[in-house]
Amino acid sequence: MAAVAAATCKRRAAPFARDVTSATAAEPKSESWQRRRLRMELVGGRRDPDVARKQFLDLPWEDVLIPHILSFLPLRQLLSLQRVSKAFQSLIQLYLTNMHCFDSSQVSEVGAHIPKAAFCILLKDNEVLQQLSVQNCSDWLSDKELLPIIGQNHHLQRIDLSGCAQLSRHALVAISLSCPNLRRLSLAHCEWVDSLSLRSLADHCKELESLDLTACRQLKDEAICYLAQRCHKLKSLSLAVNANVGDVAVEEVAKACPELEHLDLTGCLRVKNNGIRTVAEYCPKLRALKVKHCHDVVESSLSILRNRGVELDVEFPLQRALVHLQDVVGFAPFINLQI
Repeated sequence: MAAVAAATCKRRAAPFARDVTSATAAEPKSESWQRRRLRMELVGGRRDPDVARKQFLDLPWEDVLIPHILSFLPLRQLLSLQRVSKAFQSLIQLYLTNMHCFDSSQVSEVGAHIPKAAFCILLKDNEVLQQLSVQNCSDWLSDKELLPIIGQNHHLQRIDLSGCAQLSRHALVAISLSCPNLRRLSLAHCEWVDSLSLRSLADHCKELESLDLTACRQLKDEAICYLAQRCHKLKSLSLAVNANVGDVAVEEVAKACPELEHLDLTGCLRVKNNGIRTVAEYCPKLRALKVKHCHDVVESSLSILRNRGVELDVEFPLQRALVHLQDVVGFAPFINLQI
């Protein structure tokens, strides 16, 4: 069966999948690189590489090789090791089954996308993932590929689905039901996120500390309020680029999430001064606030946060005026803004 899977992957995902299966072709000079590395690190260059390789593989796989060596190497490099021998292939397969972090950007070349067939093969046997990032799989990733992986991994703490536009609300519902310990979730530019799926997340993932809902334009104040009332541990929240979000949602987030440190309201056109004042009053741990393009938010509400040292993405009005003056007339008078 392994040979059939390898052949299938090779046909569907060549040339990338040549690094994923046993029939793969390694990167240029990978064999000589492996031999040199084994010779230098394991036997100091004094013994035959085959002997060194055997000694390397004699180390306990699950107790030593996987947690203390393989886990520190790039995944793409590990996949190329499968070509060295059948023993290395078995070792890498065991690693894939037990790895805790998968980032699709580490597998594909710069600017490229991991093929669907390769993605499915890599994660089909893993049930212990803690981190999953598939943001560069947006061209093809659908519920069909993602849901089985989510369903068999109940220890996920971080998930990044940024830009995965072909998923549906079922993906978020599956995450909420399968990942009770989820702490960080990015759904930026996932416009399929709606109030029903967000409610499911709020009901089941009470440990959430970071949530990115940038450009999730179906969400309105009511859904954000429901989330805030159930996820009190939120430290970072982005509601950016959503004209449906207003002061009602912002005020509820401020009152219900006292641990909040980062809040992104960029482009939330309905947010006004009252919402910002409530944030200043109820979020003592706030460190950064983004309100660029919130045209109804003025310095009178921001000054409280500015005086507390909160990082803001809008300049002090006088400083903005000086920059504008310099653009218009070519120079600006020197004024000490620290006074």
